[in-house]
Amino acid sequence: MTTQPTNTPRFQTQGHRQGLPPGAPGYLWVLVGILAAIEAVLALSDAGIILPAGLRWSALALGAFWQPIWSGQIAPIYPGQTFVMFLSHAFLHGGLAHLALNSVVLLALGKLATARIGMVRTLAVLGLAAAGGGLVFALLSSGNAPMIGASGAVFGLLGLWQAWDYQMRRRLGLPLNPVLMTFLALVAANVAFFVMLGGGLAWEAHLGGWIAGWIAGHGFARGNRP
Repeated sequence: MTTQPTNTPRFQTQGHRQGLPPGAPGYLWVLVGILAAIEAVLALSDAGIILPAGLRWSALALGAFWQPIWSGQIAPIYPGQTFVMFLSHAFLHGGLAHLALNSVVLLALGKLATARIGMVRTLAVLGLAAAGGGLVFALLSSGNAPMIGASGAVFGLLGLWQAWDYQMRRRLGLPLNPVLMTFLALVAANVAFFVMLGGGLAWEAHLGGWIAGWIAGHGFARGNRP
């Protein structure tokens, strides 16, 4: 996933003109704070600063998405894990860089989504996108490695934004090519990161999150604000 540089003064001027809040809503900061606190505890355990050591592996065992559990190859550790992991995997990350990238996009796109559809529906999109990412990962992945990260939820916001862009262009009679090109750019970015990470990218979760966001953008999260 990549971020594009923006002209800050222009962005602030446009945001003010559109009535957008100057910063991300508090609930998004709370959400990012929870993600950061979990990663901080796991990182301190990895470094041996807090005990017990090895907390990250315990967290992965309990909270990551495991395709072998979904497919019945191995038994869940606790009752309901087969379903809990559809959301719990989004609260775990593979390090500070992974967390920071997801958090930045979550705050930026979450702010725009909240301005249009409110907190409740934005949270619903995030939850459905995380679960959708888990579902598509379960259906398409055949690996045994755990899947973690809020990237599925983040791609849900991207799918939501593209659904709005598509609707706006249809309504105004504008070309739809930019929507397709943006989607292809996301595909290219996933391919590039998949190669760079040696296959360690859960692109299936990204696809599932994007689909969930796109569908939500044509349904309950369509929104009434331009």
